Amino acid sequence: MSEQEENGTKSGWILYPIGSKPKWPLAALLGLQQYLTMFGATVLIPFIIGGAIGMPPDKLALLISTMFFASGICTLIQQSPLGNRLPIIQGGTFSFLGPAFAIIGMVAGKKLTGVDVWQIQLQELAAAVMIASLVEIILGYTGVLGKIKNIISPIVIGPTIAMIGLALYSIGAPWMAANWYISMITIIALIVYSQVFSIKSKVFMMFPVLLAIITGWLAALFGTVTGMISPDSAAYLKTDLIASASWFSFAPMMPFKWGFPDFSSATLWAGAVAMLAGYLASMVESIGDYYACARISEAPVPTERMISRGLGAEGLGCLVAGILQTGNGTTSYSENIGSIGLTRVASRRVIIAGAILMLIVPICGKFGASLATIPKPVVGAMFVGLFGMIASVGLSNLQLVNLNNSRNLFIVGLAFFCGLSVPYHFNPMLSAAAVPIAWGAAGSFVNTLGNICQALLTTGMFVTAIVAIILDNFLPGATKAERGLEAWEKDATEEAWIAAEKEWDSMEEGQARVV
Repeated sequence: MSEQEENGTKSGWILYPIGSKPKWPLAALLGLQQYLTMFGATVLIPFIIGGAIGMPPDKLALLISTMFFASGICTLIQQSPLGNRLPIIQGGTFSFLGPAFAIIGMVAGKKLTGVDVWQIQLQELAAAVMIASLVEIILGYTGVLGKIKNIISPIVIGPTIAMIGLALYSIGAPWMAANWYISMITIIALIVYSQVFSIKSKVFMMFPVLLAIITGWLAALFGTVTGMISPDSAAYLKTDLIASASWFSFAPMMPFKWGFPDFSSATLWAGAVAMLAGYLASMVESIGDYYACARISEAPVPTERMISRGLGAEGLGCLVAGILQTGNGTTSYSENIGSIGLTRVASRRVIIAGAILMLIVPICGKFGASLATIPKPVVGAMFVGLFGMIASVGLSNLQLVNLNNSRNLFIVGLAFFCGLSVPYHFNPMLSAAAVPIAWGAAGSFVNTLGNICQALLTTGMFVTAIVAIILDNFLPGATKAERGLEAWEKDATEEAWIAAEKEWDSMEEGQARVV
């Protein structure tokens, strides 16, 4: 039996492949589960931005709802003919935080009076995201970025994907440590549900993440009601959030809700240039996500055209996020890929159903507030499980590489170490001895270049990718077969995708694959 047949509808590891069609009620529940896995990061980014600009609490709640609404729209764009239609959720990106802090600092340096400075900061931040998004749209849809596929091999993509999973290692255990009892109950539940109970039960096979979150939430509720968890604990359920939330609000879908930006501002345009660094790091991460998503979904390798369309669609998504003024852009969500690995569900219909829910959830304030009660230790446990899965997916790409070749081992090891060590040196949030790059006065072109370099050097997957690309394309000592390129070139074709799509289309509605 050929590899394609092994990955077909008759056998395989994925229960619902990319083109399968679970019944809509099931798809909606599975889609909600996908979004719950990325809930922590989606809430965390507005908290970071809102805290940096001193945003009022009630406005911060609106910013969080706006992030979810933008995520729904941008995911639907990626699932349309404008995108690559891989089953990846679109959401906020940590890659934009470095340039965002630079913009916030430049606006604060103007020492404005008589206005709400936080609103001006958010206006300029959103405008910078919009302006820089045009670059990604052009580079994506012209096919320029798709050409990068010619210099990327499994030696490059393996460590890069793994770094996506390892980049947030500093969040997992520290968040779990907020309450070890609740977090350990959650992570043990995730392990047992996904790896033990799933063998005998289809419910546990498809919903291990959702069931583990519910288990952790119920444990936290029990501790809260009985008084075993104190109100000042991160595991305490703040049920008053639900009571105080409004039933309906259409504010999240309003464009320019914080005011229209002044495009004549010099700091705005300097910020847009700095924001390009965030886009560059985000694009490198997204290309890694495309490969990871396709591999874990048992689909062919993404083609040059799919990479180009995907990045172009992400640029459109960032433009939408800027118009809605989320304070951030959107990119492919790594948590979602880890969830595919644990749930064995890679259906586009599931992702579309989840995106539609995200257009509804922010309007219903009570439901959004209910999600906001998921305690930090539960989210931390999910991060450990899901990002660990992404790291292992990255490493699985290396099975195509000859790891008996010392040249290949050297590149992989050096890329990994640089991706972990270089950001630690340049990121003040990680190291007190971090080296800030400031080559000129605030707002000057030279200082903007410094901000760009700072943003790139603090992004682990960017550093890993660049080191691996340079070494793999310039160091001698390995054939195309030993680098894993021959296996990819055979699978990364339009013909392979046409055959896969035809096979998926032959599946009836509600039909799952034998696993």
